[in-house]
Amino acid sequence: MSASTSPAVFHKKITGAGILIATGIVFGDIGTSPLYTLNAVFHDRVITEDVALGALSAIFWTLFFQTTLKYVIITLQADNNGEGGIFSLYALIRRFWGKWLLIPAMAGGAFLMADGIITPPISVASAIEGLQKINPEINTVPIVIVILILLFAFQQFGTDKIGKIFGPVMVVWFTFIGVLGVMSLSHAPSVLKALNPYYAYVMLKEVPGSFWLLGSIFLCTTGAEALYSDMGHCGRNNIRISWIYVKIMLILSYAGQTAWLLQHTGQELDGISPFYHIVPEAIYLPALGIATLATIIASQALISGCFTLVNEAIRLDIWPRHRVLFPGHIKGQLYIPFLNWLLMAGCIGMVLHFRESTKMEAAFGLSVTLTMLMSTVLINFYLYTKRVPAVWVVLVTGLFVVIELSFLAANMQKIKEGGYITLIIGSILFFIMYVWRKGRRITSGLKKMVPIEDYIPLLKRLSMDEKITKYATNLVYLTSSGTSRKIEKTAIDSILSKSPKRADIYWFVHVNVLDEPYAMRYRVDTIVKDDIYFIEFNLGFRIEPRIDYYFRQVVSELVKTGEVDVSDRSEQLYQESKIGDFRFLVMESFLSYENDMPFWKNFLMKSYYNLKYLGVKESINFGLDPSNVTIEKYPMVVNAVQPQPLERQK
Repeated sequence: MSASTSPAVFHKKITGAGILIATGIVFGDIGTSPLYTLNAVFHDRVITEDVALGALSAIFWTLFFQTTLKYVIITLQADNNGEGGIFSLYALIRRFWGKWLLIPAMAGGAFLMADGIITPPISVASAIEGLQKINPEINTVPIVIVILILLFAFQQFGTDKIGKIFGPVMVVWFTFIGVLGVMSLSHAPSVLKALNPYYAYVMLKEVPGSFWLLGSIFLCTTGAEALYSDMGHCGRNNIRISWIYVKIMLILSYAGQTAWLLQHTGQELDGISPFYHIVPEAIYLPALGIATLATIIASQALISGCFTLVNEAIRLDIWPRHRVLFPGHIKGQLYIPFLNWLLMAGCIGMVLHFRESTKMEAAFGLSVTLTMLMSTVLINFYLYTKRVPAVWVVLVTGLFVVIELSFLAANMQKIKEGGYITLIIGSILFFIMYVWRKGRRITSGLKKMVPIEDYIPLLKRLSMDEKITKYATNLVYLTSSGTSRKIEKTAIDSILSKSPKRADIYWFVHVNVLDEPYAMRYRVDTIVKDDIYFIEFNLGFRIEPRIDYYFRQVVSELVKTGEVDVSDRSEQLYQESKIGDFRFLVMESFLSYENDMPFWKNFLMKSYYNLKYLGVKESINFGLDPSNVTIEKYPMVVNAVQPQPLERQK
């Protein structure tokens, strides 16, 4: 999407390239689910006609309600200046309903990231395990691990070049699984009668324990969240049009596998997915190759989605600062080294722990169910915001809540089989967000703000006092104050109280992260001309905050317009730059020993400061040149220690 194209126009456009990109980026996860969904349904279960037809019926209607109705039709309408995803949705509605909605947004984001640790292993493993039909004794674990290592190692280079083949490969994949399904259906076309929801009802009513099969059936819709998260890359209508084709191919694949299952009633699966059983022997190896490529693309899409999710969380101030790089030229593409290697370690750990995709299925799906529930909560408030009649809001969200609670209940049996792992991971990620948010609020609340007017005479006098060595021509403080009238006492103390810092001009810079994704605006308040200025950058939550670069642009513009006059600087004769040198001063707090806090508050604050150590410095987060940065630390006292009586000895 070019800068000149409005989000409304972008989302209305339907182009061949847009449809191809949507097919390659958006549908990877949900598109590879035929490799393992029915395999999970019949794992350790005898194949029966009621379960085979009932499972196909349940898959069809799950795709209709959860993917088509909820995400493709309803949720894609909720774009935040063209962008989607659970944090974009939260940013879109929080101004109307308050910040308490941050809790379901954080929970949904946390469990979606937890899903990012299990999806690549299960996708790649389910494809590679097709080798066991050729050689039942082969150990697929090393192969899966090597593929995952190569996949994560490649992230740092961006996906500009390889990304161009994602669309064509996935088009080939969807066409391939659809054709395979039709070929298998030709032996039992009556299978299509299972599209009638009656067969799902019969399975749930007549087959003992069939309710728990919903946990496996739910796997067919994992990845639906990506439809929404990747809306900004592809456009709403491109996703909707491509979904028609993708869904038809998916249904044909599931129906073809069901036709094979009906020919083997009374038997148990041999550990190999029904998908590979309907592949003709003559093209088995090429099928294995295209399946592996499809799962790698699906994994790539989810990894990129996790990067985007964490970057949004950083900008919304609910996640520790990490270094964010932009390795390619594709809009919105980014790379977070810390998260990349953390995900890789988690994925390899999953492979080593479960070893087989059928065992990974136990941990898969549970976290996504929780994410979908949280997104339903947010969508409920979005519909109210759009003045949709209350009766329709209640009916629509009530329908999704009932469906998702049913899947959640069915997935609960997975907890003891391995689902506890993703629950623990998701809970840890949520706790990190909670601690960071709470810690930031506590420390921000303790910052003492003072009127800058009280210090203007002192600052002007210091600026002109040539007895004191000049610290910098331009001394720049990053401030959390959103107004030019007040500034942190710590910043004033840094200039005046420690070792007075003389400068020609004092700048106070505030970075405000907006709810819209790609805004780039600023405003300047002249407190004292040629002495003290306040600049506020208003940046979208998906914009890289290159404050050093932006600041120099703004100052150069102010010099050109005459709002800043630097013509009388003596050192200008020796410098190439008209605006002189810069020194950014960043104030960082540390937890003082002079604290006496209750256990929980002490634990929370220590956890917050430990998270700060794991992240990057504020200077790196804001894109400041290290050669121009000074970091000063000051103690943070949350609850001061009460003075203890000391007895003086003679």
